[in-house]
This record gives sequence, C-alpha cells and structure tokens, in this order.
Amino acid sequence: MKKNVGILLLFLLLGWLAGAWIAKALEPVQALSFLTASTPIEWSPQANLDIISYDITIKFKLSLLSLIGIIVSVWLYRRL
Repeated sequence: MKKNVGILLLFLLLGWLAGAWIAKALEPVQALSFLTASTPIEWSPQANLDIISYDITIKFKLSLLSLIGIIVSVWLYRRL
C-alpha cells in the first residue's frame, strides 16, 4: 500500500495539536512543568519592493508533550 504524504502531514499536525492540548490542560500541575513548558519559534519574512510589500509572522510553540504527540503520530502513521 502506497502511503500519501498528505496523510502524513495530517497525522503530524494532529499529533502536534493533541500534544499541545494535553500540555495546556496539564499547565496547572507544577510537577509536570518540564513537559508543559513551551519554546516559541518565530519567523518573520518581510519585504518592501515599492509596488508591493509584505510582512508575515509565523509562530510555532513547541513543548515536550507536543514533540511526544508528533512522535506518536509518526508511529501511528507507520502502523497503517
């Protein structure tokens, strides 16, 4: 069976989202702060070319639980 790259991206996104939701739910638990602490990753390309200009900001928040969610999603994808 040929696996689709789009399905892999969907699994990765859903795993990341599930991990982020679990991290958000566990934020009040101080003992698990090492799992819920997130690191922001930001990219801001911009240009002004006289006739057109753009300014885009893309932000990602990655926590250990999000990373675990991504790893589990890859594992589930490979089990298909």
